[in-house]
Amino acid sequence: MKRYTDLVADCLQTVKEIMPWDLADKLRQPASPLLLDIREPWEFEALHIAGSLNVPRGLLESACDWDYDDTVPALAGGRAREIVLICRSGNRSVLAAHTLQQMGFANVVSLKTGVRGWNDFEQPLVDGAGQAVPIDHADELLANRVRPDQRRPG
Repeated sequence: MKRYTDLVADCLQTVKEIMPWDLADKLRQPASPLLLDIREPWEFEALHIAGSLNVPRGLLESACDWDYDDTVPALAGGRAREIVLICRSGNRSVLAAHTLQQMGFANVVSLKTGVRGWNDFEQPLVDGAGQAVPIDHADELLANRVRPDQRRPG
């Protein structure tokens, strides 16, 4: 039986990752990548990297293909574009990047350490209204909240 971490490790055989400081450099270039944040809408609304496009992972396959209610034209038409997948910690984005690779997207990478690492690198985050989110407040929003009943027994 495979666990979540096993699935992520399997996908890392083909998915490349980018560090937050490398992404910061890329975003200063004239042709910056498409930032695809695959977190849930409530997570995205609380904080995200400015300029990111929010497509929750549950809608990803239909969002990146034509002729669906969930189709996102910038994504469906972007198979050749550089795309950086973003989540909270860098795990869901690895799975999403793997999915996009299977769907023919040639230039996808996952943001290693996710939005948490971006914040740790003291890069700016904004909320759904486009207002800056202070680093300390972002730390609180991005904290791990595993309840006791969610921990492995024994």
